[in-house]
Amino acid sequence: MDQRTNDQLMQASRWSLWLIRGVTYLVYAYVLAIEVILFLGFFLLLFGANPDAGFTEWAYRSLDRTMTPFRGIFTPIELGTTAGNEIESVFETSVLFAMIVYGLVALVVHTMISWLTHRLALLNHDDSSPSDMATPSARG
Repeated sequence: MDQRTNDQLMQASRWSLWLIRGVTYLVYAYVLAIEVILFLGFFLLLFGANPDAGFTEWAYRSLDRTMTPFRGIFTPIELGTTAGNEIESVFETSVLFAMIVYGLVALVVHTMISWLTHRLALLNHDDSSPSDMATPSARG
């Protein structure tokens, strides 16, 4: 294989890794956003937040979308009503389970990002080092 073909393959490999790493960063950001929504929803449910408040409505709506695959896995534990507005306080174990699952997904995606970054660093290092070894007459 000649040097030009090798350089073209290295360049194509580098661009592929950059693209895959970019998509992986987007997936990672999405999973982290889901984790934040789950965290907010869990504590709003736990403290019996007023579901008529605008922020709480948004949080519960977002929580319902992210919890779709996890609904009904565990029975929520009702802790009683909050003082003042008589809203049920709920310990939602399904949300905790979803947080663990999405956390594991985030860990896997983070590991993939680290691996891709390492591969790119190796390609860049190989590209910056001299590609052809010294000739026997030059060593001598």
